[in-house]
Amino acid sequence: MARTNGGIIGKTNKTSFGKCTVTSKTSSSPSAVTTQPGTRVIQALIVGGGGASGGAQGFSGAAGGGGAGGVLCQEIPVCGNTALGAVVIGAGGTGQDQNRGNDGNDSSLVVGCTTYTGIGGGSGGTDVTPYPTVRPGNPGGSGGAGSAQGALGGCGTACQGNPGGGGGPNANAGGGGGGKATAGSSAPDANNAGDGGDGISICSTYPGAPVTAVGGGGGGGAYTPAGGSVGTGGLGGGANGKYNCGSGIAGSVNTGGGGGGTTGGPSAPWTGGAGGSGIVVVKELNKASGVWSLQSQLAAKQQGTWPQFGYNLDYLVVAGGGGGGTDGGGGGGAGGYRASGYGPSPLQASNIFISAGDHTITIGAGGAGAGGPSEPAGDYGANGNDSSFDSITSTGGGGGARQTVQGLPGGSGGGGGGNSGGPGCAAGGTGNAGGFNPPEGNDGGDGLGGAPNYGAGGGGGAGGAGTNGSGPAGGPGGPTVPNAITGCATNYAGGGTGAIYNAGPGTSGGANTGTGGDGGSPDPANAGSGGSGIVVVRGPSAATFAVSPCTNTSTTTPGGCKVATFTVTGTLTVS
Repeated sequence: MARTNGGIIGKTNKTSFGKCTVTSKTSSSPSAVTTQPGTRVIQALIVGGGGASGGAQGFSGAAGGGGAGGVLCQEIPVCGNTALGAVVIGAGGTGQDQNRGNDGNDSSLVVGCTTYTGIGGGSGGTDVTPYPTVRPGNPGGSGGAGSAQGALGGCGTACQGNPGGGGGPNANAGGGGGGKATAGSSAPDANNAGDGGDGISICSTYPGAPVTAVGGGGGGGAYTPAGGSVGTGGLGGGANGKYNCGSGIAGSVNTGGGGGGTTGGPSAPWTGGAGGSGIVVVKELNKASGVWSLQSQLAAKQQGTWPQFGYNLDYLVVAGGGGGGTDGGGGGGAGGYRASGYGPSPLQASNIFISAGDHTITIGAGGAGAGGPSEPAGDYGANGNDSSFDSITSTGGGGGARQTVQGLPGGSGGGGGGNSGGPGCAAGGTGNAGGFNPPEGNDGGDGLGGAPNYGAGGGGGAGGAGTNGSGPAGGPGGPTVPNAITGCATNYAGGGTGAIYNAGPGTSGGANTGTGGDGGSPDPANAGSGGSGIVVVRGPSAATFAVSPCTNTSTTTPGGCKVATFTVTGTLTVS
């Protein structure tokens, strides 16, 4: 009998070609995501809100740490090109004054007719009246810790978390809240509090998620006038405990981390540390194993849903800043700033899928400042040059203008020149020249007429528009924005400052920051040149990065993520 599968026999398998796309939800939403046409399986991470620790009163009375929100990680079959159901993000429990804290709230994801739930973390106990009922930790996704006098920690939920630790033998030390990976530690003695249980790292499994670890328990509080130590919060947003010095520390946002315990002291009572809010992350899987019909795979190739080998990568792409103008010159605009995964959330776009192979990285040079024999002649500083990585291009910053002239457009616009000819306005250049969403930059400030100093406008920055000049002063440039994609927060893409009459030479923007150059005055005083751009690419631990030339660098974070930093034009090889 003729076969319809090309003669191959065996188990029929459902393939999923989701391209490992990751979508994170940090607030409740009617739908988690609309799946891609080839997606048949998702891997969902659902983290409940963390539990709060207890409050404290008097001169002792240590509180236990809050338990982490439950962490559920589950593969779920889905249909392609279909909106998944509602997402609820559980809030962390609120800390209380002289009472047990509140438990964390559940997070959930609806797929079809099934609701998948990450249980909220249990609250930590506290050593206040009525003692017997509030000393033990509450159960939850992970259990809250016992407060003192040997009080027990709460139980965790199977497959989502672990129990909290117990309190010390007297009133001075609380236990640590439970975490996803390990139980909270009990207070080892009368003066030392227990540590929160560890959560899990999600950096490699869910690249591009706004947090790198989830599900850490809160550390216990300790009253330590004669020595001893508080408990340390667990990996994944658990807060450290405190001693004799104020309200408890909150668990980290969108990690489900437990709140840190506190204790009594001279100025007590204190409020317990709040739990961190939860998160839901959906990864659309590439999944293929076993035996399939040749026809189904041919159809996948024809429909463009056949999986490619590669990774979803986060990026930071900053173009070169614009040069400042001279003769009452406006500040240069910042180079365009585009990013995913890191930096201010309103400026974060989605990460991008990058296939294995070589990829050209272009670093834009900063634009030269106006004035002087080696710098541009005419009315403007030079625009900065574009930077690019794959499909992501950031536009060079606009050049600042001389007096009475409008600033140039760019990633962020250049500042308008000061107006020594009397009342009037030289407008700043427009920003976001690429028309991107989120925008890559902002407008430059206007140069305004008026004695005594005829101030020019500041260049636009990634964090806001340049300030208009005034009679007394030139306008400051638009603010920079911080980005920690490398593992260390660094400021990028600020606008240059507008000049005043007889200001002298302007300062240049820093290398690899995309900052605009300051304006200068009078002509031919050199204006500052724009700072060069930068490109940073970050991927999961499974990826391998190689960079050339060797001026650029490739590093590995403590969590295993790979980071390639380009300060000059070169090639990124992904494997």
